[in-house]
Amino acid sequence: MSTSGAFGVQILSSGVALPQRVVTNRDLESLMDTTDEWITKRTGIRQRYSVDPAKGENTRTLGLNAAKQAIERAGVTGPDLDLVIVATMTPDMPTPATAPLIAHALGTNDAGAFDLSAACSGFVFSLNTAAALIGSGAYSTVLVVGVDLLSRHVEFSTRGRSTSVLFGDAAGAVVMRRCTDPAKGLLAQAMCSDGGGATHLYIPCDKDNMLCEDDDPEAFPLDQLRMHGQQVFRFAVSKFPNLIAETLDAAGLGPNDIDHYVCHQSNARILEAARQRFDIPTEKLRVNIDRYGNTVAASIPLVFDELNTEHLIKPGQKVMFLGFGAGLTWGSSLWQF
Repeated sequence: MSTSGAFGVQILSSGVALPQRVVTNRDLESLMDTTDEWITKRTGIRQRYSVDPAKGENTRTLGLNAAKQAIERAGVTGPDLDLVIVATMTPDMPTPATAPLIAHALGTNDAGAFDLSAACSGFVFSLNTAAALIGSGAYSTVLVVGVDLLSRHVEFSTRGRSTSVLFGDAAGAVVMRRCTDPAKGLLAQAMCSDGGGATHLYIPCDKDNMLCEDDDPEAFPLDQLRMHGQQVFRFAVSKFPNLIAETLDAAGLGPNDIDHYVCHQSNARILEAARQRFDIPTEKLRVNIDRYGNTVAASIPLVFDELNTEHLIKPGQKVMFLGFGAGLTWGSSLWQF
């Protein structure tokens, strides 16, 4: 749907944080029955990052490091923030949420803080939520963090290769602020779900609550990601281009009116299919999955940060953020910069 508020909203800055450990496809060859050629051909991934808990790397620390970089680049401080939203499906613990811990570490003055769990759509959903709250006048300066550590929920073995080759750990963040120009900010957005497809991509926690009757808890460990790859691929290939078309229609724009498509990085073939359907030039749809893998809620801010630090995001441009993943969920966020 299209959207408008009483105030304008700007994305002031971005930041990222990565674990120290790099895991290449060649590394995986020594852990499971796979090859660099097989992984690259089917996914476009050549390496990914993985946390090392022994070095103190976790969801909180990675998200905090990305947040610190973003607020420093924005020229603000912790007390300037009045809301912190963390998009994650891999918190360090059920409670407290990750966002209050990050807000406290940044020295905010009792800022509101909460986690939003929507898997690979989490960052887009968080952008839309923050934009609505800022545009209404309820909040002024909001930090949005996307951070996920899927290495916690995959098995680096031949048994777990269908998921472990795909995912990486990372964090990304943006600082958003109210402005006086109502033309800046969110032009159109969508947030959608289909719980009927939840069985295609989920993490069971106990054997009495398996979403899919075909899953055998004895054959594959609990707390590990289950993915029916073909169904997820078909979902993404069908929903992704439709999402672009519907968001463009809501804003009254055409594909060529968008300067950058900042897309969730799940599979290079899915991104290429969307690019070809709308005849999007390669420079308008950045692909970096080869270096990071699928980093879930961190995926979109990683792409945005690359464009931003290369000074490719400019005033007056239109940028469309697009996410899709477990839930099943999918969403868009179209911005006027």
